[in-house]
Amino acid sequence: MKKTSLLIAVLVILLSCNKEQRGNLSNIFMNKRSFDDLVTRFESEARTKSQKPEKVIDLLGDISGKKIMDIGSGTGYFSFRLANRGADIIAADVDDRFIAYAKEQIAKRNTSKVQTRKVEYHDPLLSENEVDHVLIVNTYHHIDDRVEYFSKVAKGINNGGSLMVVDFKKNKKSEGPPKRYRVSSDKVTEELKKSGFSKFEVNHELLENQYIVIAHK
Repeated sequence: MKKTSLLIAVLVILLSCNKEQRGNLSNIFMNKRSFDDLVTRFESEARTKSQKPEKVIDLLGDISGKKIMDIGSGTGYFSFRLANRGADIIAADVDDRFIAYAKEQIAKRNTSKVQTRKVEYHDPLLSENEVDHVLIVNTYHHIDDRVEYFSKVAKGINNGGSLMVVDFKKNKKSEGPPKRYRVSSDKVTEELKKSGFSKFEVNHELLENQYIVIAHK
């Protein structure tokens, strides 16, 4: 009965919201946690141990002076680490709470290397050739109409730039979204080819629970 009631509630939410407001079901399930719980989880030592953010960033090479959009930036977990490497960062999120949190962190750190941008579920709001790289961590599976969405991402990246996708391995038992919401690395490369990316590097070894796909424009 409880499962039925939850399903009905989710359907009501979906039917009452438009595409810009709702994202997909994985967004709804993530936000069953309180905002404070999400912040604690995103900034936890356990995440740093498993996510290996500095080693992930190493895969981008020398990013000093580069402009990077961090899609689904949340607390700025990757954004501020990227900025520490000398990059200029657009911390992009659909959630006003995370935008506000990131702004507080920018003020506390007194940095001009990170700027926030409120984006849409269906649009990263990138100008043509605006950035050198785009990073999207643990967020790819949240996006609907991904071919259309990442076609817009591709247009926003300079020629020679890249998109890095970090997301949960499809069949790995780990923290993260339910398996039914996960997207395999093969599916990611298939969708990104349709979005205008041409050369791909896929890494399954660096992270135990996640894969990394780097797609070049």
